Amino acid sequence: MTKERRYSYERIKHKITNAPVCILPDFELPFKLYIDAACSQGLGAALHQRQIVDCETREGVICYLSRQLKYSEAGYGTTQTECLHLVWPLKKLHYFFEGAVFEVFTEHEDYQ
Repeated sequence: MTKERRYSYERIKHKITNAPVCILPDFELPFKLYIDAACSQGLGAALHQRQIVDCETREGVICYLSRQLKYSEAGYGTTQTECLHLVWPLKKLHYFFEGAVFEVFTEHEDYQ
């Protein structure tokens, strides 16, 4: 990776992981979990929440999750991968969801 690309990558990483994009969770408000397993190599999720910040309502990111598929999971079909993709972040982030209201958003047609 060239020095210029590395610098650009670091700037983007900084912008998407700091305020005003990232917010602290408010456990009195509902959460939104966005999942996507369109790629055959990994899973990704983002936990969002709508909050009032500076007199305006906006949706911010609480955290991002991603991981590669394990060798044994690589042969899963789209539906199985999406199912895995729903269960995996719910287990990882269970402390956000226990007793909370939340919605799950996915592009997969079987779940819409």
